[in-house]
Amino acid sequence: MTLIINGSGLTISDVVSVARHGRKVVLNAEALERIKRCRQMLENKIVAGEIMYGVNTGIGEFSEVVLNDDQVKDFQKYLIYNHAAGIGDAMPAEHVRGAMLGRVNVHAHGNSGVRPEITLTLVEMLNKGVTPYVCQKGSVGASGDLAPMSQIALLMMGEGKAFYKGELMDGMEAMQAAGIPVPGLQARDGLATINGSNVLTAMSAIFLYDADRFLKQAEIAAAMSLEALKANMKPYNKKIHEVRGFKGAIRSAMAINKLVAEGDLAEGRVKSKVQDAYSMRSTPQVIGAAHDALAWAKSQVEIELNGVGDNPIFFPDENLQLSGANFQGTPVSLPMDMAGAAVTMVCVLSERRMNRLNNPALSVGLPAFLTKGAGMFSGMMLSQYTADMQIVEQRILSAPASIQSIPAAADQEDFVSMGMNTALKNNQILDNAYGILGIELMAAAQALDFRDFKFGKGTTKAHEIIRKHVAFLDIDRPLYHDHNTMKELVKSCELLEAVELEIGTLD
Repeated sequence: MTLIINGSGLTISDVVSVARHGRKVVLNAEALERIKRCRQMLENKIVAGEIMYGVNTGIGEFSEVVLNDDQVKDFQKYLIYNHAAGIGDAMPAEHVRGAMLGRVNVHAHGNSGVRPEITLTLVEMLNKGVTPYVCQKGSVGASGDLAPMSQIALLMMGEGKAFYKGELMDGMEAMQAAGIPVPGLQARDGLATINGSNVLTAMSAIFLYDADRFLKQAEIAAAMSLEALKANMKPYNKKIHEVRGFKGAIRSAMAINKLVAEGDLAEGRVKSKVQDAYSMRSTPQVIGAAHDALAWAKSQVEIELNGVGDNPIFFPDENLQLSGANFQGTPVSLPMDMAGAAVTMVCVLSERRMNRLNNPALSVGLPAFLTKGAGMFSGMMLSQYTADMQIVEQRILSAPASIQSIPAAADQEDFVSMGMNTALKNNQILDNAYGILGIELMAAAQALDFRDFKFGKGTTKAHEIIRKHVAFLDIDRPLYHDHNTMKELVKSCELLEAVELEIGTLD
């Protein structure tokens, strides 16, 4: 079903459906009228000689320089040339497409002063699969994501480069191949295309979608490890979590209960300790806290997806233009720093459970390092090393970027969000998280094979899916292939989808 863009109601799931899965979009007719009305107001002000930042003035430190009529015509072109200053490899297509979608939704408010041709061109590019070549690095996350958005804006002039049908082409060639007219840039058009935190917001939206699915799989891994370790399941009683009141903890406890339901452990037919270690009985509180952190981040990202991040902002009803700082990325980068740290925290907990599975002093009768031939074989000893290395990298990456401002533009832009750094490092954190969790799942499946009681319905299905991809470790073999296979299994969410099909959603 086509997504209607009207400036409001855009969700993280919508972003993923368009950016990742190619869902078609259409600009709402009323939104188009708002864009036209705002543009007419802007053109009236230009004719009247009213001074407007970034329209007939320079930008940043040059904001006090007033441009003459001839300069206004060419200023937007040189603005985009100057700001298309990124560096590095091409950004994933879904991040670029998400940013374009976000920019269209900003324009739909009718406060940007942009020509409708620009907005409609972005819509056509999304629908016909023209994705600008954008470097991964270069934005400081204030005044918008200027460098990456400028590489998108180059296509408005038929310049830059773009991917079309899997091939990287010159911008004009890609637009012509897709049958999209090049609109060119007139007064305000360039700045109205680049002046918002749309890239870091799109990246954050996609991260949050994936991180939520990761947390569900962390609960699957926890359930498997808990059953393998003969955990006391009383700490998962809903009453414990309701009396404290954190929504995430309640959700997490109920998900794990659902996974182990119908098994001997949940039914009280397996003897357990009176009280387990924190890594076993604190799981709902820890994963729950991550759920709550992601929920806050989601609320902030969706506000930004549906807000106006321009400078200046135009108010046609009052014939007013106001210059401010709605491009500042901090409202997104701060909660997203927390979201990345939350994923790291869940991985630390995962590794501690994996340690208990490996350690014969802690594993309630499991063989050392989950091997039948201890001494001759080392089992999953080195799997733990692999997880530990990735956790150290996650911890380094979990230092907040939102406090790392370096002043720019001759101190005119003397506090910036560094929100792109947050988005980039969060993707690295999540990439490591897939590997770490995959190792716990592999260890838990190995451990369950040493137990002879009935497991929960969800746990049983998870074990079945893992065994389709990774065989029981009977004798030692090179494990890198198993680690990478498990990482891809977690990333693909095949495991999650199979378990939820079996027992229902884990939300």
